[in-house]
Amino acid sequence: MSSTSEGPRPTAGTAPSAPRSTVTKGHEMWPPGASPTEAHDYRAAFRAATLPMAVVDHEGLIVTANEALGALTGVGAAALTAQSASDLVDLAADARAWHAYREVLHGRRSRFRCTRRLKHPDGRALWAEITVVPMPGGPEPEGGGAPGQVLLSVADVSDRRELQKRLHHLQMHDPVTRLPNRALFFERLSTVLRTPPHQDDDVPERGRIGLCYLDLDGFKAVNDTLGHRIGDRLLAAVAARLTDCAEQEGAYPAGAPLVARLGGDEFAILVEESTGTEQLTDLARTVLGALQQPFDLAGQRLSVSASIGVVERPVAGTTATGLMQAADTTLYWAKADGKARWTLFDPERNAHRMTRQALSSNLRPAVERGEFTIEYQPLVGMADGMVRGVEALVRWNHPQFGLLSPNRFVAIAEEDGSIVQLGRWVLRSACRQARRWQLDHPAKPPLFISVNVAVRQVWDSDLVTDVAEILAETGLDPALLQLELTESAVMGSAGRPLRALQALSDMGVRIAIDDFGTGYSNLAYLSRLPVSVLKLDGAFVRGFRYEDGTHPSPADETIVEAMVQLAHRLGLTVTAECVETAGQAERLRRIGCDTGQGWLYSRAVAPERIAELIGTRTLEA
Repeated sequence: MSSTSEGPRPTAGTAPSAPRSTVTKGHEMWPPGASPTEAHDYRAAFRAATLPMAVVDHEGLIVTANEALGALTGVGAAALTAQSASDLVDLAADARAWHAYREVLHGRRSRFRCTRRLKHPDGRALWAEITVVPMPGGPEPEGGGAPGQVLLSVADVSDRRELQKRLHHLQMHDPVTRLPNRALFFERLSTVLRTPPHQDDDVPERGRIGLCYLDLDGFKAVNDTLGHRIGDRLLAAVAARLTDCAEQEGAYPAGAPLVARLGGDEFAILVEESTGTEQLTDLARTVLGALQQPFDLAGQRLSVSASIGVVERPVAGTTATGLMQAADTTLYWAKADGKARWTLFDPERNAHRMTRQALSSNLRPAVERGEFTIEYQPLVGMADGMVRGVEALVRWNHPQFGLLSPNRFVAIAEEDGSIVQLGRWVLRSACRQARRWQLDHPAKPPLFISVNVAVRQVWDSDLVTDVAEILAETGLDPALLQLELTESAVMGSAGRPLRALQALSDMGVRIAIDDFGTGYSNLAYLSRLPVSVLKLDGAFVRGFRYEDGTHPSPADETIVEAMVQLAHRLGLTVTAECVETAGQAERLRRIGCDTGQGWLYSRAVAPERIAELIGTRTLEA
């Protein structure tokens, strides 16, 4: 490498002559005050350094370069003199980097560093870390005189970048299946959802996105019985088949979908630029078919299935969180619907689920806030038309959804256990109301009160103690309380439920089987259970007429007649539900049914209306 000219040395007592150009500054480019020997040492170290370096003046031109930089550029160190340093390492390609570089040249910044992709003379690409720092005695602060020089260095960081790339790949891929993992999946998903809108007038929206979210059915059993080694091989084999499904030639013009393992036995297939729901459901069918083929793993022949949640929607307005929540919900539906199937996201079904969740989270507080009320439906004697009793039906005055009937929330209450608290409140309120009617109308026969009891109330609370305390508290005669349990809850009762029913019966409380005829219908149990009343399911009463509403069904009438006769022989009374017409009432009376309940007599009404009906013989429909 040819070095730059040092120029004449100053003689003692005379000032040094001015340099003829920036290239001939001699040792003045090295630390000020250095002796000739020290300056020589600096120059020698600069030339011998393996790190490519150059001294650059305030205009950005190379004053001198070392042999390492000449080798890196392939033109020799001497040929670099007076060339633009920024052109050499492509600093002007990035406006932000160019500005920072100029700031260092003019003394307004102490350091600049960036990474550039350069081309080596042998044709290979390399990554270089460019560092620019002022030389000792270099650029002065702005307004402090003529700026000096800076040192530019170029470090080949290709190996480091490659290592970082490999580490990033390992960090973003699943070691078992080699598929993208959860982190990379969400990174890709977020990128897709951040894509700016199309500028083409023919494309009014940003496009659509689709997701198949799947879970292997029964994978835990494979791990538990065959071990995790076989389980991992199965996951890898499943991943290969999913990849094959996603790489069908011509099926995805915008590029193959991303297949990722999100964890455990959960996988996701992300379809960018989806063409619609049909494309996603076709993919789900293909995946199910591929996974249904047996797997041969180390001598083990395994068959698996999968449940798949399918979501497809516009990119506009979609968030990663919202998309994954919809996919997770839809996967749950596929599992609940029987597994080994795909299920498409249904906004209406999801709205119902969200409503159900909202109801579930507010049930217990609603009882404490007093949001529940009770309406009462009369039970009428078939022979004389007199009101004999009433059934208590709870209603929820929900602040958001309005007045809700029991079929909207009772099942939810049974699932989360709040039915115990709610049931106790209904029992206490109904008994208190029945006693109030009795005291307000002492001259008329008292009405019995019928209250529904969930089977969970028998198991999760001391129902016998609750009933005894409420009867004592309200002063209601036990004979005026009837507890209704569904047929499925009563039939086959043993242990604690049976002892509870027997204790209640011994107390004088009547036990009724609700919706009789739709569940077990094990008539042999009727003689062993402490049951007083059978309530025939409304399906039998509705069957007293054909669909045109004119002709009675002889078969249903025969069945009801047989059940009534059997009940009477066992000493039980029979109540018919859903009595809506005078014809139905007449046939039930002729068959021998004891009491009826339905819209012919009255809908469920407020307690004030029941007070008006006590002792009356006829009721308006």
